[in-house]
Amino acid sequence: MNKLTVLITGASAGIGEATAIAFARSGARVILAARRKERLDALSESLEKQHDAESLVLLLDLSRHHDIAGQIASLPAAWGNIDILVNNGGLARGVDRFYDGSIEDSDEVLDVNIRGLIAMSRAVIPGMIARNSGHIVNLGSIAGHQVYPGGAIYCASKYAVRALSEGMKMDLQGTNIRVTSIDPGLVETDFSLVRFRGQKDLALAPYKGIKPLEPDDIADAIVWATSRPGHVNIANMVIFPTAQASAMLVSREPDTT
Repeated sequence: MNKLTVLITGASAGIGEATAIAFARSGARVILAARRKERLDALSESLEKQHDAESLVLLLDLSRHHDIAGQIASLPAAWGNIDILVNNGGLARGVDRFYDGSIEDSDEVLDVNIRGLIAMSRAVIPGMIARNSGHIVNLGSIAGHQVYPGGAIYCASKYAVRALSEGMKMDLQGTNIRVTSIDPGLVETDFSLVRFRGQKDLALAPYKGIKPLEPDDIADAIVWATSRPGHVNIANMVIFPTAQASAMLVSREPDTT
Protein backbone atom coordinates (compact mmCIF):
# COMPACT_ATOMS: atom_id res chain seq x y z
CA MET A 1 0.00 0.00 0.00
CA ASN A 2 1.38 3.43 -0.94
CA LYS A 3 2.07 5.82 1.90
CA LEU A 4 0.07 9.01 2.05
CA THR A 5 1.92 12.10 0.84
CA VAL A 6 1.18 15.16 2.97
CA LEU A 7 2.24 18.71 2.13
CA ILE A 8 2.36 21.08 5.11
CA THR A 9 2.97 24.81 4.79
CA GLY A 10 4.53 26.67 7.69
CA ALA A 11 6.20 23.41 8.67
CA SER A 12 9.29 24.88 10.31
CA ALA A 13 7.70 25.55 13.73
CA GLY A 14 4.57 25.45 15.86
CA ILE A 15 1.47 23.72 14.54
CA GLY A 16 3.11 22.93 11.20
CA GLU A 17 6.07 21.19 12.80
CA ALA A 18 3.83 19.27 15.21
CA THR A 19 1.58 18.22 12.32
CA ALA A 20 4.57 16.94 10.34
CA ILE A 21 5.66 14.86 13.31
CA ALA A 22 2.14 13.52 13.86
CA PHE A 23 1.73 12.47 10.23
CA ALA A 24 5.21 10.91 10.19
CA ARG A 25 4.31 8.97 13.31
CA SER A 26 1.17 7.71 11.57
CA GLY A 27 3.23 6.34 8.66
CA ALA A 28 2.83 9.13 6.11
CA ARG A 29 5.59 10.87 4.22
CA VAL A 30 5.68 14.63 4.36
CA ILE A 31 6.65 17.61 2.24
CA LEU A 32 7.94 20.27 4.61
CA ALA A 33 7.25 23.70 3.15
CA ALA A 34 8.48 26.94 4.75
CA ARG A 35 11.12 29.63 4.42
CA ARG A 36 13.66 28.57 7.09
CA LYS A 37 15.91 25.94 5.52
CA GLU A 38 17.91 25.14 8.65
CA ARG A 39 14.75 24.45 10.65
CA LEU A 40 13.31 22.31 7.86
CA ASP A 41 16.53 20.33 7.42
CA ALA A 42 16.69 19.64 11.16
CA LEU A 43 13.04 18.53 11.20
CA SER A 44 13.56 16.30 8.17
CA GLU A 45 16.53 14.62 9.83
CA SER A 46 14.56 14.15 13.04
CA LEU A 47 11.60 12.58 11.23
CA GLU A 48 13.90 10.05 9.61
CA LYS A 49 15.68 9.18 12.85
CA GLN A 50 12.68 9.16 15.17
CA HIS A 51 9.99 7.76 12.90
CA ASP A 52 11.81 6.26 9.91
CA ALA A 53 9.75 8.67 7.81
CA GLU A 54 10.46 10.04 4.36
CA SER A 55 10.35 13.79 3.96
CA LEU A 56 11.11 16.40 1.34
CA VAL A 57 12.16 19.96 2.12
CA LEU A 58 10.46 22.61 -0.01
CA LEU A 59 11.72 26.16 0.46
CA LEU A 60 8.61 28.25 -0.03
CA ASP A 61 7.53 31.79 0.76
CA LEU A 62 3.74 32.04 0.73
CA SER A 63 3.91 35.78 0.15
CA ARG A 64 5.47 35.04 -3.26
CA HIS A 65 2.21 33.50 -4.36
CA HIS A 66 2.96 33.83 -8.08
CA ASP A 67 5.85 31.34 -7.65
CA ILE A 68 3.85 28.61 -5.94
CA ALA A 69 2.32 26.87 -8.97
CA GLY A 70 5.76 26.48 -10.55
CA GLN A 71 7.24 25.09 -7.35
CA ILE A 72 4.51 22.47 -7.04
CA ALA A 73 4.81 21.55 -10.72
CA SER A 74 8.56 21.12 -10.22
CA LEU A 75 8.29 18.61 -7.38
CA PRO A 76 10.07 15.30 -8.05
CA ALA A 77 7.73 12.89 -9.82
CA ALA A 78 7.67 10.55 -6.83
CA TRP A 79 6.30 13.36 -4.67
CA GLY A 80 3.87 14.91 -7.13
CA ASN A 81 0.69 13.12 -6.04
CA ILE A 82 -0.28 15.00 -2.88
CA ASP A 83 -2.95 13.22 -0.85
CA ILE A 84 -3.35 15.79 1.93
CA LEU A 85 -2.61 19.50 1.81
CA VAL A 86 -2.39 21.29 5.15
CA ASN A 87 -2.61 25.03 4.56
CA ASN A 88 -1.07 25.98 7.89
CA GLY A 89 1.25 28.87 7.04
CA GLY A 90 0.01 32.21 8.32
CA LEU A 91 0.83 35.22 10.48
CA ALA A 92 -0.42 38.39 12.15
CA ARG A 93 1.30 41.74 12.66
CA GLY A 94 0.64 43.85 15.73
CA VAL A 95 -2.65 44.89 17.32
CA ASP A 96 -2.93 48.37 15.85
CA ARG A 97 -6.30 49.96 15.28
CA PHE A 98 -7.49 49.41 11.74
CA TYR A 99 -6.67 52.99 10.74
CA ASP A 100 -3.25 53.04 12.45
CA GLY A 101 -1.69 49.89 11.01
CA SER A 102 0.81 50.10 8.19
CA ILE A 103 -0.16 49.14 4.67
CA GLU A 104 2.99 46.99 4.50
CA ASP A 105 1.88 44.93 7.51
CA SER A 106 -1.63 44.56 6.09
CA ASP A 107 -0.28 43.47 2.72
CA GLU A 108 1.99 40.87 4.34
CA VAL A 109 -0.88 39.34 6.32
CA LEU A 110 -3.21 39.24 3.33
CA ASP A 111 -0.51 37.95 0.97
CA VAL A 112 0.39 35.02 3.22
CA ASN A 113 -2.94 34.16 4.83
CA ILE A 114 -5.18 34.53 1.78
CA ARG A 115 -3.28 34.78 -1.49
CA GLY A 116 -0.71 32.17 -0.48
CA LEU A 117 -3.44 29.75 0.58
CA ILE A 118 -5.34 30.33 -2.67
CA ALA A 119 -2.25 29.82 -4.82
CA MET A 120 -1.20 26.66 -2.97
CA SER A 121 -4.68 25.17 -3.13
CA ARG A 122 -5.05 25.94 -6.83
CA ALA A 123 -1.68 24.31 -7.50
CA VAL A 124 -2.58 21.10 -5.67
CA ILE A 125 -6.31 20.59 -6.24
CA PRO A 126 -6.17 19.80 -10.00
CA GLY A 127 -4.06 16.72 -9.28
CA MET A 128 -6.53 15.63 -6.62
CA ILE A 129 -9.39 16.08 -9.08
CA ALA A 130 -7.54 13.97 -11.66
CA ARG A 131 -7.17 11.18 -9.08
CA ASN A 132 -10.62 11.86 -7.57
CA SER A 133 -9.19 11.76 -4.06
CA GLY A 134 -7.56 14.10 -1.60
CA HIS A 135 -8.06 16.21 1.48
CA ILE A 136 -7.52 19.94 2.01
CA VAL A 137 -7.05 21.15 5.60
CA ASN A 138 -7.17 24.90 6.10
CA LEU A 139 -5.95 26.37 9.38
CA GLY A 140 -8.41 29.05 10.33
CA SER A 141 -8.90 30.59 13.76
CA ILE A 142 -11.53 31.72 16.21
CA ALA A 143 -10.58 35.07 14.63
CA GLY A 144 -12.50 33.85 11.59
CA HIS A 145 -15.66 33.64 13.70
CA GLN A 146 -15.34 36.63 16.05
CA VAL A 147 -13.58 39.95 15.49
CA TYR A 148 -11.61 41.51 18.34
CA PRO A 149 -10.19 45.02 18.85
CA GLY A 150 -6.88 45.56 17.11
CA GLY A 151 -7.32 42.48 14.96
CA ALA A 152 -9.33 43.76 11.99
CA ILE A 153 -6.88 42.75 9.25
CA TYR A 154 -5.91 39.39 10.77
CA CYS A 155 -9.57 38.60 11.50
CA ALA A 156 -10.51 39.58 7.96
CA SER A 157 -7.90 37.16 6.65
CA LYS A 158 -9.27 34.32 8.77
CA TYR A 159 -12.87 35.12 7.82
CA ALA A 160 -11.61 34.75 4.25
CA VAL A 161 -10.09 31.35 5.08
CA ARG A 162 -13.44 30.29 6.48
CA ALA A 163 -15.23 31.46 3.31
CA LEU A 164 -12.65 29.76 1.10
CA SER A 165 -13.09 26.49 2.98
CA GLU A 166 -16.85 26.61 2.50
CA GLY A 167 -16.47 27.58 -1.16
CA MET A 168 -13.98 24.79 -1.80
CA LYS A 169 -16.44 22.24 -0.42
CA MET A 170 -19.13 23.56 -2.73
CA ASP A 171 -16.93 23.68 -5.82
CA LEU A 172 -15.58 20.18 -5.13
CA GLN A 173 -19.03 18.68 -4.64
CA GLY A 174 -19.35 15.53 -6.71
CA THR A 175 -15.73 14.53 -6.16
CA ASN A 176 -14.20 12.45 -3.38
CA ILE A 177 -12.07 15.39 -2.22
CA ARG A 178 -12.73 16.53 1.34
CA VAL A 179 -12.18 19.96 2.89
CA THR A 180 -11.70 20.62 6.61
CA SER A 181 -11.26 23.89 8.46
CA ILE A 182 -9.48 23.70 11.84
CA ASP A 183 -10.11 26.86 13.87
CA PRO A 184 -8.15 27.09 17.13
CA GLY A 185 -8.35 29.53 19.96
CA LEU A 186 -5.23 30.29 22.02
CA VAL A 187 -2.35 28.02 20.99
CA GLU A 188 1.08 28.75 22.45
CA THR A 189 3.49 28.91 19.51
CA ASP A 190 5.82 31.48 17.96
CA PHE A 191 2.71 33.16 16.49
CA SER A 192 2.74 35.96 19.06
CA LEU A 193 6.48 36.44 18.77
CA VAL A 194 6.01 37.04 15.06
CA ARG A 195 3.02 39.26 15.68
CA PHE A 196 4.98 41.46 18.10
CA ARG A 197 8.28 41.21 16.22
CA GLY A 198 10.13 39.36 18.98
CA GLN A 199 8.92 41.42 21.96
CA LYS A 200 8.64 38.58 24.49
CA ASP A 201 6.66 40.46 27.14
CA LEU A 202 3.90 41.25 24.65
CA ALA A 203 4.10 37.80 23.05
CA LEU A 204 3.67 35.93 26.34
CA ALA A 205 0.79 38.06 27.65
CA PRO A 206 -2.05 36.17 25.86
CA TYR A 207 -1.04 32.91 27.56
CA LYS A 208 -0.62 34.18 31.13
CA GLY A 209 -2.83 32.62 33.76
CA ILE A 210 -4.18 29.82 31.59
CA LYS A 211 -3.20 26.47 30.16
CA PRO A 212 -3.30 27.24 26.42
CA LEU A 213 -3.57 24.71 23.66
CA GLU A 214 -0.33 23.18 22.44
CA PRO A 215 0.66 22.56 18.81
CA ASP A 216 0.29 18.81 19.42
CA ASP A 217 -3.38 19.30 20.29
CA ILE A 218 -4.07 20.81 16.87
CA ALA A 219 -1.86 18.30 15.07
CA ASP A 220 -3.83 15.44 16.67
CA ALA A 221 -7.08 17.00 15.45
CA ILE A 222 -5.75 17.33 11.91
CA VAL A 223 -4.57 13.72 11.74
CA TRP A 224 -7.86 12.52 13.23
CA ALA A 225 -9.97 14.54 10.78
CA THR A 226 -8.03 13.28 7.77
CA SER A 227 -8.15 9.66 8.91
CA ARG A 228 -11.96 9.35 8.97
CA PRO A 229 -13.61 6.93 6.51
CA GLY A 230 -13.91 8.28 2.99
CA HIS A 231 -17.64 9.01 3.32
CA VAL A 232 -17.03 11.24 6.39
CA ASN A 233 -15.93 14.86 6.03
CA ILE A 234 -15.15 16.82 9.21
CA ALA A 235 -16.12 20.19 7.78
CA ASN A 236 -15.10 22.41 10.68
CA MET A 237 -13.58 22.13 14.15
CA VAL A 238 -13.39 25.04 16.60
CA ILE A 239 -10.93 24.12 19.34
CA PHE A 240 -10.48 26.09 22.57
CA PRO A 241 -8.41 25.60 25.68
CA THR A 242 -10.83 24.90 28.52
CA ALA A 243 -10.16 28.35 29.98
CA GLN A 244 -11.35 30.10 26.80
CA ALA A 245 -14.99 30.60 25.87
CA SER A 246 -14.71 33.07 22.97
CA ALA A 247 -12.14 35.18 21.18
CA MET A 248 -12.07 37.67 24.06
CA LEU A 249 -13.49 35.74 27.04
CA VAL A 250 -10.68 33.92 28.85
CA SER A 251 -10.67 32.85 32.49
CA ARG A 252 -7.23 33.55 33.91
CA GLU A 253 -5.67 32.57 37.22
CA PRO A 254 -4.51 35.58 39.25
CA ASP A 255 -0.85 36.52 38.92
CA THR A 256 0.79 35.84 42.30
CA THR A 257 4.32 36.80 41.30
